[in-house]
Amino acid sequence: MLEASSLVPQTGQPATDHLRAALEQGAHAITANKGPVVHAFNELSAVAREKNKQFLYEATVMDGVPIFAMFPLGLPAAELRGFTGVLNSTTNVVLTEIEKGRSFDEAVKRAQAMGIAETDPTADLDGWDAAVKVATLAIVLMGVPVKLEQIHRTGIRELSEEKIRSVRAAGMRYKLVCRAERRGDGVDCSVRPELLLASDPLANLEGSSSAIRFDLDVFGLSLVEHNPGIEATGYGLLADFVRAVQQ
Repeated sequence: MLEASSLVPQTGQPATDHLRAALEQGAHAITANKGPVVHAFNELSAVAREKNKQFLYEATVMDGVPIFAMFPLGLPAAELRGFTGVLNSTTNVVLTEIEKGRSFDEAVKRAQAMGIAETDPTADLDGWDAAVKVATLAIVLMGVPVKLEQIHRTGIRELSEEKIRSVRAAGMRYKLVCRAERRGDGVDCSVRPELLLASDPLANLEGSSSAIRFDLDVFGLSLVEHNPGIEATGYGLLADFVRAVQQ
């Protein structure tokens, strides 16, 4: 069962119920929805193990980039200490369009016309989408049951158009940056606009591109996704389908 319902970050429903029902009926459950991972990861994983089926979610963060497939098989015995990234395409487009001279509302409409922003872009602009992605990564890759309310979250609405343009002219850029850092048994997580130097790789992301840097105990590892479209999310679902039926 391939599940791709609309994101409801506060509850993870109805996607969680759909995935649970599929697993209980003996089907592999594959999702592009972050909500069930944040709210029911352990539960759904347990049902999948009980039914000897797969619960997979590669398309939830950075579309088809094999983030989850890379851990742990590709990086055995490596400890993930934290990560930093720009993971929301809508805010990336909006900030870029404002730099070019468009108003905030015009920039949002541009992102919608490109098929990147939702009809209601609240989840993107207020940092909810990015926060759910941070929680998803922390839960799955760092093994810490992070709650959304534990993530320090600030969106981009309070940035003035004048400030966005003035820092760009000075060789800097605002980006909505996601961060997580392991602290003892927990993880400190944040999503907020940050002022980056133009020399920072995250500052150079354009359009729908996204990037993440993983800080491991042995080295740092960065992944960049260049201008993905809807096909990239479809590929993430397809890749999980192939993994499920090959096992």
